[in-house]
Amino acid sequence: MTTVYFIRHAESDNAVRDGRIRPLTAKGLADCGLVTEFLADKHIDAVLSSPFKRAIDTVGGFAEKAGLTVIIDEDFREQRSDTGWSGSKWPRSAKNEDFYRFLERQWADFSYTLSDGECLAAVQERNIAALNRALAEYEGKTIVVGTHGTALSTIINYYDGTYGFGDFMSMVGVMPWAVKMTFDGTECGSIQKIDLFKPEGGTP
Repeated sequence: MTTVYFIRHAESDNAVRDGRIRPLTAKGLADCGLVTEFLADKHIDAVLSSPFKRAIDTVGGFAEKAGLTVIIDEDFREQRSDTGWSGSKWPRSAKNEDFYRFLERQWADFSYTLSDGECLAAVQERNIAALNRALAEYEGKTIVVGTHGTALSTIINYYDGTYGFGDFMSMVGVMPWAVKMTFDGTECGSIQKIDLFKPEGGTP
């Protein structure tokens, strides 16, 4: 059995528009301690991550403490947003009614996007490809993957088709967030959602 702990990044500074270099906030940096503490007794063999700074930094503290190197896989990156949503005219916030409707439509139709952004089907396809490579390389081991809200949600949806827009919205504000999955080969055996702020109870 292979065990994968997906760690959604801690709170990041949305004032930085470039998602690839967007840093964690002071709160996000502090909350990384929850990730390090949670993973401390999990006997982790490898730490992988999206190439985005906020994901790397969220798992980086644990990796350093465990004497591991964060291995970057470009395909674990977050969804590429439509240009129209990246400017100040269209703030990317679930509290923005227009953006909320856009998200809802994307979840209703995984092929939907406005212009040059990625649809959820494309995000899911490359994240599952990255996961399958990791499952082959680390078969029988326990690994960590530093990831993002949308990317992780499409992974969950791939194995559990009942996971939809409502589930996605319930975890939008939960950062960091952990999901434990177990695999026999590439077949998912279990999915456990873990609220790092309440590790003993409740899952967003």
